[in-house]
Amino acid sequence: MADRLQPSESERHSYIHEGQTVYQWDQTLEEVNMYVNVPPGIKAQQIFCDVHTRSLKFGIKGNPPFLEKAFHRPVIEGESFWTLEDGVLHLTLAKMEKGQMWRGVLEGHDTDPVSADKDQKRLMLERFQEENPGFDFSGAEFNGACPDPRMFMGGISYK
Repeated sequence: MADRLQPSESERHSYIHEGQTVYQWDQTLEEVNMYVNVPPGIKAQQIFCDVHTRSLKFGIKGNPPFLEKAFHRPVIEGESFWTLEDGVLHLTLAKMEKGQMWRGVLEGHDTDPVSADKDQKRLMLERFQEENPGFDFSGAEFNGACPDPRMFMGGISYK
């Protein structure tokens, strides 16, 4: 049941610069996922990726960084990692604060308010599902403003 509340590929946010998609991203209560298409033929050994608590730098070895920017919010460095599969660099970034809603992965790359509101509602439902595993919240909806999933009813528990 909880899988139904996970973001689908069609629900990913895109950061577009000069008409090109630079990366896509989504989030869960515990993680932010970033997806970057790499040039054809690039192998994992050719990529450098430095994830720090507050910043990210990655690219192809021997070249200037493709992206070098501060995160929107801090991550847990030791629990964040990356993989390369089918030409897509996938970064899994562990949120420092579980349940914290991110408006963007990198500073200055915020999503629009409507998309942010949808994310907040989905995270709140994901929290309900985590706290009540016997129930199916995949079809639930909110009327009006959605509370902050991290702070609602005394805050989120860290298991």
